[in-house]
Amino acid sequence: MIPQVRVTRYVTPLREGGSLPGIVEGDDLGTWVCKFRGAGQGIRVLAAEVLVTGLCRHLELPTPELAVLDLDPEIARYEADEEVQDLLTASVGLNLGIDFLPGAFGFDGREALGPEGEELALRTLWLDAFIANVDRSWRNPNLLVWHGRLWLIDHGASLYFHHAWAGGLTDPARFARQPWSADDHVFGDLVPRLGEVDAALRDRLRGAAIEQVVADVPDDWLAGVPDTEPEQVREAYAAFLRARLDSSDWLPEAAR
Repeated sequence: MIPQVRVTRYVTPLREGGSLPGIVEGDDLGTWVCKFRGAGQGIRVLAAEVLVTGLCRHLELPTPELAVLDLDPEIARYEADEEVQDLLTASVGLNLGIDFLPGAFGFDGREALGPEGEELALRTLWLDAFIANVDRSWRNPNLLVWHGRLWLIDHGASLYFHHAWAGGLTDPARFARQPWSADDHVFGDLVPRLGEVDAALRDRLRGAAIEQVVADVPDDWLAGVPDTEPEQVREAYAAFLRARLDSSDWLPEAAR
């Protein structure tokens, strides 16, 4: 299970992107990148981050550790920036913490992959196709290099299907067959080689893997679907991921 940490201090905003994540300190003496529940994208983004991080673990793709960050309303009182203060006030309760990797730098070329080389790039490309991630382009690769290793970050733009749940749960079959384009992907040139890893990665997500992944999402981030309990939403996530796993329609045509 994801550990829960109490936020003790808001340090500084990270002004990349529109959600205004921030660096915070916790009562575990750790430093976390906090993604706030009160940001414009809402709690669905937090759920996506937990789900994809869990998938990364099963696929042996490096990604930072997570924590559930409990934000007290008192933290906002000491913030001078009005925009940040409003965000903190709107985010009282459980937020998402992503382990801060000090000294990490952005990915700027395949040579940064290190000894794991293109096999790691292939697994990353497969994952992004599976989760329908549209946010791994050269403009914004969402990859860090830390201690000579590539780390995957920022998966809130994936699993888009849950944004349609404002009116109730939808049918997983549509997501299962929805094609994914690698035209803008940082590793898009490797699409013809996806068949090299497809079967092995599917096997890693069979059995109890998907159930383990969805179990990590806090009930608090499964709210907001009309007439639906958190456990029903959790099962819906599992159903959508299982349906995708049992289909090949989403793979780019050159990879089939």
